[in-house]
Amino acid sequence: MVPKILSPLVKDWAPRAFVISFKLETDPSILVGRARRALDLYRHQAVVANVLDTRRGYVVIVTRDTQTELLLSDEEEQREVEIEEKIVSNLSTAHTNFIEEQG
Repeated sequence: MVPKILSPLVKDWAPRAFVISFKLETDPSILVGRARRALDLYRHQAVVANVLDTRRGYVVIVTRDTQTELLLSDEEEQREVEIEEKIVSNLSTAHTNFIEEQG
């Protein structure tokens, strides 16, 4: 067993930080629900959620207010684009917005 550090991280160590967690599931029907539960429980900013079978080409970034699906197109797969590029781009924008809102 590994201790969960997300709660003390958000609550005690870095309460003003932009914190992201990751959720990997095997059942797509529970993915977003589990991501939302994590947001409610830990009070952080975003969850990068994916399903084991499609983890290299499809993710959902879940925040308190949004749910953004990121998908590699056939063309992107042929060009060997990695889904991480889209994840980083999305989260970079979200981080910038978070910083601006913190003022």
